[in-house]
Amino acid sequence: MKGERIAQLELLLRSHPEGLRRAEIARRMGVHRSTISRYVDDLAQHIVIYEENNLIKLKENDEDSSPMELSVYESLAFNMGAEVLASTAEFANPHLASGLRKLAMNMRSYAPKISENALSLAERIDRTIQSNRNITGHYNAILEVLIDCWVSGRIARISTSVPEREEIEIAPYFIGYKDEGEGRKPITVTGRLRHTKDIITLDIASITEARMLDETYTIPDNLKPFSHSESEKYDAIDMIPLKLKLREKSAMNSFSTLVHDKPVLEKCQDGGWICTMRAENSIELMLRIIQSGTAVCVLEPENVRKNLVSLLESILRMYR
Repeated sequence: MKGERIAQLELLLRSHPEGLRRAEIARRMGVHRSTISRYVDDLAQHIVIYEENNLIKLKENDEDSSPMELSVYESLAFNMGAEVLASTAEFANPHLASGLRKLAMNMRSYAPKISENALSLAERIDRTIQSNRNITGHYNAILEVLIDCWVSGRIARISTSVPEREEIEIAPYFIGYKDEGEGRKPITVTGRLRHTKDIITLDIASITEARMLDETYTIPDNLKPFSHSESEKYDAIDMIPLKLKLREKSAMNSFSTLVHDKPVLEKCQDGGWICTMRAENSIELMLRIIQSGTAVCVLEPENVRKNLVSLLESILRMYR
């Protein structure tokens, strides 16, 4: 846990090169101010930190760390990617322009033309921001609050223009793009509604106000993939084809909390059912099968049958 806190402190300082006061760091991390001093001392053993005007900062141009150097191919690919991002983003982001400038300065010695293109793109983003400052300023301010909540592990209280979501509190789990078709890729925030198990995704453009609360949260280690429609096929390396024999159709209730696609059921002559589906390959799957007792039998794949037998034998040995 302490190592995670130090990593969180480093990320906070890198996200705020202007520096942060100890009290503000403590507030964002949800710990006592006296604890921050210990975290700062521990982090200082790995990177250079200094305090100026009561602000904790990371030292720029740290001699102990070599500058990031991209190949010409990587530099060009990044520049083209930034070009696409700038042209398709719903609102121009000043941090994209700032990051482009930093990378452009680093490219000057080995990729001067690409560096010039990146600087030009940063200038274009800045002009877009200035010409739409009333919209982009409000939008980016909300985005920054949500990012701060995400980095700091703090609950966000937001107001939205979405019916029945006028004011909610959310634990941000992910911030990124969502493909809605027809070329629109809005930036969204996905997270858990406070005091519930519901996970929702909101277009940040629909958020009218955002504020970081003092309450903290953690992202579960066993977080399941976010909800998806039944027509979608969830494709991931932890999904396996599964064929089960069910004594009764209600045995499927044991798998309701697992990630799986729509099961295909076939009635058997003996009154049972054959169920075919793709399901997550996890210890939870094994536990649900064991929980079902004789109501569920794994037919395929063979490796799942072997793993299940091995688990059952281990349990028996423990009790014998």
